[in-house]
Amino acid sequence: MGHFGFSYVGCIYLLMLFIPNIIWTKNRPEGYESFVIKENKTLLLFERVGQVCVTCVALIFSDFNIGSINLWSFWLVISFVLMLFYEINWIRYFKGKHTLKSFYGSFCGFPVASASLPIMAFLLLSIYGKVIWLFVSVIVLGVGHIGIHLQHLKAIK
Repeated sequence: MGHFGFSYVGCIYLLMLFIPNIIWTKNRPEGYESFVIKENKTLLLFERVGQVCVTCVALIFSDFNIGSINLWSFWLVISFVLMLFYEINWIRYFKGKHTLKSFYGSFCGFPVASASLPIMAFLLLSIYGKVIWLFVSVIVLGVGHIGIHLQHLKAIK
């Protein structure tokens, strides 16, 4: 269920998530605004609710903090590797042309990497911390966020 307390790991993950997104607001791909107005409102609701829940849950449960190193730590390591891939994907985007295709493209075999990588990372973090609330929150976020990204990708093809 989870133990209340500040999670520095959750905070690090959220910083890894938010910082590139803040930079992205100044580097949006050309034509992005035309997709935003056509977003499915149900998916948008799932995304927004999921964002709030994931942010809160990642910070308020200390179960995500590093404890003893054992076999269970594998979940945290893989989760963190996915977050590193997410950062590398952003670096690739920022260094390249800021196109819709590069923004919604795959990276290292992960489709719509800018949406799928953090979702997978937070899912594995929820498994590592054994916190069902994060798992449920990430599923809600994933339905909305990945769903919207897939709709945008479909529209540009």
